[in-house]
Amino acid sequence: MDDDRPLPEETAAERKRTIRWLIAALVAAIAAGVLLASSVWDNKWKTDGNVVGNELVQNKTFDPQSWCAAQATYDAIRRELFRRAAQVRGGDDQAYTRLSDFALLRMNGPVVRGTDDQLRSVTCSGTAVLDLPPGVAVAGGRSSLSGDVDYMIQPAADGSGNVVRVGNADSIVIPLATLTRTGAPESAPLVPPDLQNNQAVEQQPEQQQQTGSQQQGNQAQQPATASPSFDCDNVSSQGEVAVCSDPGLAALDRQMAASFNRAMAEGDAKQQRLLERTRNRFISYRNRCATNQCVEETYRSRIREIGDIMTGSWRG
Repeated sequence: MDDDRPLPEETAAERKRTIRWLIAALVAAIAAGVLLASSVWDNKWKTDGNVVGNELVQNKTFDPQSWCAAQATYDAIRRELFRRAAQVRGGDDQAYTRLSDFALLRMNGPVVRGTDDQLRSVTCSGTAVLDLPPGVAVAGGRSSLSGDVDYMIQPAADGSGNVVRVGNADSIVIPLATLTRTGAPESAPLVPPDLQNNQAVEQQPEQQQQTGSQQQGNQAQQPATASPSFDCDNVSSQGEVAVCSDPGLAALDRQMAASFNRAMAEGDAKQQRLLERTRNRFISYRNRCATNQCVEETYRSRIREIGDIMTGSWRG
């Protein structure tokens, strides 16, 4: 039996082989773990189909500040202010809806107050300035209202666009509920006559086929049915004809002219030069418009532009 015992040298050699095998197995396991972790990491952050990766990409295009300062957001706030004012007034809903179409709202210093990444909503605040349409004023004769408002923007559940919820707007809503016609008896309709109709001027097919001076000459002969700030007897461009033929556009023109004259009187030399320079561009855009909607949007943009120039927020 003593002869069957392994020699001391053989036992030591076996131990060494076992240790080397264990070390090799451990190294292989560590390497496999590193490769697996690397694969998971790459898939998590680089694969386009991964949820986390998509959220990172989406967040790059999600600009809360642009939502707070979007014109579509301002338009929604304007409509909501008039809707609430009609509720406070207890009537004249249709008149308030109509007047809302011709009012102008701008937001001074819109800032982001918070965001909800899960709901993709943005909470904003700013100082709203609401310019009323011509011919109406609130109690005390004011034609412009202002106040700090909070508002939240969130995508609609049906994917139709953004929903805007307005808060802290009583400083505008309550006086807005006291709207009256300026210089008219109490029994008169709330909406001034020149804002009651805003029918588009459409060209007949044979008119669209006319070109050059013939078309301009025929346009100049169309009778004026509105009273803008300029003389309608010698109009030539399609944009001018549209304004002279549409009371609603004429009202916007008078409002724009009043804003421009007030800004020229109150502005410094730099602002006056900028107002003059941008006026020529506005006239060029308006005169090239082929539809009443284009003319209306051009006027609204110009009124906002004048306000931005005077507040120093104009970026050209």
